[in-house]
Order: sequence, then C-alpha cells, then structure tokens
Amino acid sequence: MTTWLRDETPHDIFRFLREGDEGRHQTARVTADGAAWLASAAGGRGTALTRWEARPASPAVLPCGTVFDVVNVDPVFGRRMLDHLWTEGPGSGPVAVHRGRMMLFAALGTAQRLPALLDWEEWGEAVPRPLCHGVGDAVTVPPLVPSGTAGPRWLVAPDTRHPWLPGPEVVLWACVRAVRAASAADVRVSIFPPADPGANVYDVSRRR
Repeated sequence: MTTWLRDETPHDIFRFLREGDEGRHQTARVTADGAAWLASAAGGRGTALTRWEARPASPAVLPCGTVFDVVNVDPVFGRRMLDHLWTEGPGSGPVAVHRGRMMLFAALGTAQRLPALLDWEEWGEAVPRPLCHGVGDAVTVPPLVPSGTAGPRWLVAPDTRHPWLPGPEVVLWACVRAVRAASAADVRVSIFPPADPGANVYDVSRRR
C-alpha cells in the first residue's frame, strides 16, 4: 500500500537530490540513494519513484515489514534513546517525528520480537510501551524535500541504499539505558541524615 497525501508540481526530484548532495551533508536531508531505499519498500522503482518525482514535498504512507520495521515511541523517551545510541552505542538508522511521536526505523523482525524482549527484561515494566509496526502495518514518512509546514519531518534522514538498521536487541538496550539513566537522575544522595520533623529549628542567620 502506498498513499500520497497531496499533489505538487512534477519535476525530476532525484536529479535535484543528487545535485544537492554534492559537497555537503545534512543529517535531516534525504539523499537520492536514501529516497530510492524508501521507495523500495513499496515495490521498487515503478510507481513509488514516479509518484515521488511528481510530489517531492508530500509525505507518503509506506508499508512496513518489507524493507524496514518501525518502533514508535514517546518523543522525550525517544530522544533519550537516541542519545544513548549515538554516544554509547552503534548509532541509529533513519528517525522521523510525526504527530507527537518518534519513529525509529529498525531491522525486519523487530516489531515482532521487541515486545517479547521487553516482557522478559527486568526494567521492561518501566519502559513506556512502544508501538511496533511490522508486516501488515504502514507508516507515514516525511517528504523528500522539507515543505516548511507542520507535519512529519526527518531527524536522521536516509542517505544510502543500504542503511544500517538496529535490531530488537539494540533497541531493547537503548530502552533500558534510557530508563536506567532517568531513574539515576531522580536519586538524590545526601551525606546528612534526614531531618527530624519534631526538632526545633533556629534562625542562625542573625547569630552574632
């Protein structure tokens, strides 16, 4: 299933993307190879690429479970996951935001396996339960060319025909790290014993 959400003036978007790739790289900008990878989820170079050439500033609905799965998380928790993936882990695949949610593109099979891993994990109950999209599901992906309007957008855009995608174990690791870091931040350690609620309190600021 491939759905294009609005019409735009047709032009050769892939030539435009290739020309824009020369001499620069932007994390949130789709490259020509990245666009081809996205379109492959809908069955290759036929209809998908033709429609995207005609509507480059339009979001699209692409099927999951053919080229990628998607893990859909709360945006604040998702930011924490990304922080750990990029500072302590292997990095991430493409990442988008849409309707107040963060979408992490993951390896095939992640949507089916991740919920079971969370159920077995000691910290699993503390993880805000993600929505996992796999075979039979579809997601809205941001446009190839930023439209400047409210809507889906890329945080980490696809830039290659064969992007690395985290599997369920890597996503689980990021979830657990994000939860444990948040829990540690809530702990306040003091070298003083707790105050006695019945003790007299004196104002020493006026002491001479």
